[in-house]
Amino acid sequence: MKAVILSAGEGTRMRPLTITKPKTMLPVAGKPIIQYNIEALRDCGIKDILLIVGYKEDMVKSYFKDGSDFGVNISYKTQTDLRGTANAIGYASDFIDDSIIALNGDIILDVSILSEIITDFEENKPDTLMVLKEIKDPTGFGVVEVEDHNVINIIEKPEKGEAPSNLINTGIYIFNEDIFEKIDNTELSPRGEYEITDSLIMQIKDGKTVRGHKTTKNWIDVGKPWELIEINEKLLNNVKTEIKGEIENGVTIHGEVHLDEGSIIKSGVYIEGPVYIGKNCDIGPNSYIRGNTYFGDNVHIGNAVEIKNSIIMENTNVSHLSYVGDSVLGSNCNIAAGTNIANLRFDNRTVRTIIKNKKIDSGRRKLGAIVGDYTKTGINSSLSPGVKVGSNSSIGSGVLITTDVGSNKRVLLKQEHIIQNKGNDD
Repeated sequence: MKAVILSAGEGTRMRPLTITKPKTMLPVAGKPIIQYNIEALRDCGIKDILLIVGYKEDMVKSYFKDGSDFGVNISYKTQTDLRGTANAIGYASDFIDDSIIALNGDIILDVSILSEIITDFEENKPDTLMVLKEIKDPTGFGVVEVEDHNVINIIEKPEKGEAPSNLINTGIYIFNEDIFEKIDNTELSPRGEYEITDSLIMQIKDGKTVRGHKTTKNWIDVGKPWELIEINEKLLNNVKTEIKGEIENGVTIHGEVHLDEGSIIKSGVYIEGPVYIGKNCDIGPNSYIRGNTYFGDNVHIGNAVEIKNSIIMENTNVSHLSYVGDSVLGSNCNIAAGTNIANLRFDNRTVRTIIKNKKIDSGRRKLGAIVGDYTKTGINSSLSPGVKVGSNSSIGSGVLITTDVGSNKRVLLKQEHIIQNKGNDD
């Protein structure tokens, strides 16, 4: 059995983080999202993997190369026209031998799901096996109707109260060769895409067996910026203490900490794990690093900085006397001294943020800022809960950001100064 992973899209809901990176390459707990899927397949004995790439594909190719460093054989095909999942999976038509696992590259799944479905497919030999999960509110998902383990209908995003079940399509499949004939005959959907669910409905109408495999194991779709924080929280719970770098005298550590090669934790730093610190990082002195925090390689955290439950990507500096809470900071950022990134509203209500020009409730009581790559802040600047700052922007000294700032912008505070001679009463 082989596998195909879909990694061609940009992930517009994850902007500004995806302005400079494909979504599947965003890091959580020490690895790009897609790497977790590659390693899960490898651990189930799947060694031949096809990556469907497109947006910023060179970043994916330069990281994984031929896959040998990860114990697999990786090949690539470029999806030249992003026209839906059926179109993307269709690129694997000459890659399949007998059967193939297909999944999106922007999900995190329990490896046992893969071993379960491989066994199910081999024992029951359906034409297609699709992984299903039961949730409380299936609105907004592809909802599946099942009889005796076989899928008889798929309804995309039904209205509230109209879903035939609470079983949703997770986007994880095993196909035999029949699917590619159906993909070739699949027509454009109303939203202008070739949908794999339309191909599956064609299989059902043609009398083919589409088996639903209900799982209770973890499956997480990483689609919005705060979900990156949430999956980072979950994955860091698996971190075990491993110290490859240097820890000076006077450091206090509680919980699990991964400290990679070339990194140093300076005296006076207080860490509450789990915390992951990449290569060649410089932490402290006298900083407070709280749980569920991930530092990429070459991160510098200055004196008396507090970081809580955040992702700080590679080559980013957070200078002295700053606070970063429940946030994602992109690569190559510079957070100047005294910057405060707030994560809690005055009224304690859940934080709302803008996704694709629409205000969305994150459902999180604590959510800080989402900051794109190459962005800088000036001293004593502040960012309000839920704001996003685009790539390569500059926030001036003393500025308070309460609404989103686009990419390549400069925000400055103009003050009126009164300058007098000392002793002048006028």
